[in-house]
Amino acid sequence: MNWYVVYTKPKWEKKVTEQLNELGVIAYCPLITTIRQWSDRKKKVVVPLFNSYIFVQTTDKERNKIFEVTGAIRYLFWLGKPAIVRDSEIEAIQNWISAPNDYEVSVDGWKKGDKVILESGPFVTQPALVQEVNPNHYVLILESLGCVLKVQKKSGNGVTQEFS
Repeated sequence: MNWYVVYTKPKWEKKVTEQLNELGVIAYCPLITTIRQWSDRKKKVVVPLFNSYIFVQTTDKERNKIFEVTGAIRYLFWLGKPAIVRDSEIEAIQNWISAPNDYEVSVDGWKKGDKVILESGPFVTQPALVQEVNPNHYVLILESLGCVLKVQKKSGNGVTQEFS
């Protein structure tokens, strides 16, 4: 079974995921906790990582079953076919969400253009290209995941990794 990306109505990601799971379809909506500020207060809220997108795992024959659910609009297409997400990419998202916001990494004198393998954190074993080296941070490109990672230098000897 493949993982596919489903486009949903705005703000319907959690509802569609719940309804699909009730139908027996494996659906995954990555959620993060963030702080939202109103004029009179701040509040922690749980929001989807990707607005209007969820992931479903299904066979080609049962792909149309997701449209039985209100709020599911269409599949995301790539080169004329429904986009397939690899299991390793879903695992990387799950690892990233479950990881602490910051942690120590060893940079060992990275230089611009270096190709490195990350040794800790949610992107452990992922290859990265060092794009930028500044006195305060490093910028890494994780080509296999299509994202940019910012490694922020702490005061002292340690380095803290932040996600961009």
